[in-house]
Amino acid sequence: MGQPDQTSSVTPLRAMSRAVSFAAFGSLLLSQLAFAQSASQPANSGSAASQDNRTTYNAASTADDSDDGAIPAANGTTANADDASQRPAISDSHAGDDITGSILDEDIRRLNTREAPVDEAPRRRAAESASTAETPGIPLGTFVLRPSVTQSINTETTKDGNTRQRRAFLETDAAATLTSDWGRHQLSVTSEGAWQKNISGEGEEQPSFKVNGDLRLDLPHDTVAHLTAGYNFYREDTDDPDAIANATQQSDVQEFSAGASVQRDFGILRGTTALALTRSIYSDATLASGATVALSDRNQTTGTLRGRLGYELSPALIPFIEATVGRTLYDETRDSAGYERSSQSYGTKAGVEVDLGEKLKGEVGVGYERADFEDNRLSSIDTATLDASLLWSPVRGTDVNFDLQTSIQPTTTAGESGYVSHALTTTVTHQLRDNLVGRMIGGAVWRNYPTDSTINDELVYTAATGLTWNINRYLDLTSSLGYELTTRKEGSDSQQWRAGVGLKLKR
Repeated sequence: MGQPDQTSSVTPLRAMSRAVSFAAFGSLLLSQLAFAQSASQPANSGSAASQDNRTTYNAASTADDSDDGAIPAANGTTANADDASQRPAISDSHAGDDITGSILDEDIRRLNTREAPVDEAPRRRAAESASTAETPGIPLGTFVLRPSVTQSINTETTKDGNTRQRRAFLETDAAATLTSDWGRHQLSVTSEGAWQKNISGEGEEQPSFKVNGDLRLDLPHDTVAHLTAGYNFYREDTDDPDAIANATQQSDVQEFSAGASVQRDFGILRGTTALALTRSIYSDATLASGATVALSDRNQTTGTLRGRLGYELSPALIPFIEATVGRTLYDETRDSAGYERSSQSYGTKAGVEVDLGEKLKGEVGVGYERADFEDNRLSSIDTATLDASLLWSPVRGTDVNFDLQTSIQPTTTAGESGYVSHALTTTVTHQLRDNLVGRMIGGAVWRNYPTDSTINDELVYTAATGLTWNINRYLDLTSSLGYELTTRKEGSDSQQWRAGVGLKLKR
């Protein structure tokens, strides 16, 4: 909290210490006089002591008046000036230091740090952890750019039935954030990409790149608007249900997105309206013979309109209801198998937003979702939904991210509508040392096909762990180990192991 500007060169803490020193010195002097007086006039000892007490009380009252009548105690309570007079006075050389002996939370320290006058050295702050220290970045006008590059060497083993492939590859990961430093509104742009190059063995390289921008507009009347745009490029995985069998290179997918949302508070009510558009483009897949398979019939555009209304029981607890309507249009009226894939989707959800500060924040909701296709031969897909996104910090230095998502995923397999995806991911991040952070990731995806489908359900399990050693603010040493298992009721299971080590340079 900001403090009023001081009009004197003597700070309140120094004024308090000097007042206490004067009170102690006056008490000592008066006690000597009282002792001398009591030696010469024993009968008046009681009155002398009473006078001594009154003098000390007056001195303490003067000290009280110089600092709003209270002195902060070490345990967070308020001590009287009489108690303070029994403690040694604080010298000017230590007046700006922490004197309570307690280690305060960094956020609390930031909120309660007073303004330092020009004639006083800045208050010392607790040393920042090497793993949480933020790089200064590169100033670009009213923006700050923070880039990073990670170079790693990895090994991967993939087993699908009786087929086993091994490869070693180099991977270059680049990421950057660009954030505005404006007094009002904010623009943030995040990007990340990965490039792989095999150095031995066989296996498909998996390049990826994505960039997202978010312009936040702080409007009058408790209204906040967001304008978003993004681009995402990735190569389809061989375990994807729509992947081409026996292809040496799967389809490259490009996704373009744009959106807008407006949120406004109406007292205890909070309303949100959002519109999102996504454009997906698929390239040809390459077979082992060198032939290509055209996948342009999968190109599509999807629009979604969402509305949410929340009721603020308290700043930490906001129940809400939400409704969603969507429309998907394929470029080609019929795909290569002769099916009309365009569809409409509907959904509703009720849940609660939770914000308990550092300890727990996120939301949980239950609802219903349905997708209807234009081709009568394709059955509709509907499902109950359970969604959750929670960030929990049980102890300082440990964060648990829990994410559960239910969604309808259409497919282009002939005669099939699609499936319901239930995806669970849990990430645990723990600060082992000041400059060493460990991460563990566990997840499962259940691909649930309709009862009239010819495709059996699939389960995908993932587990990974990694360490990041902060050599200094600008250089990290990283390591990772991961495993993935895909099980099928019919057909062979597939497994993948991956391990790597790398160096991350950040600015």
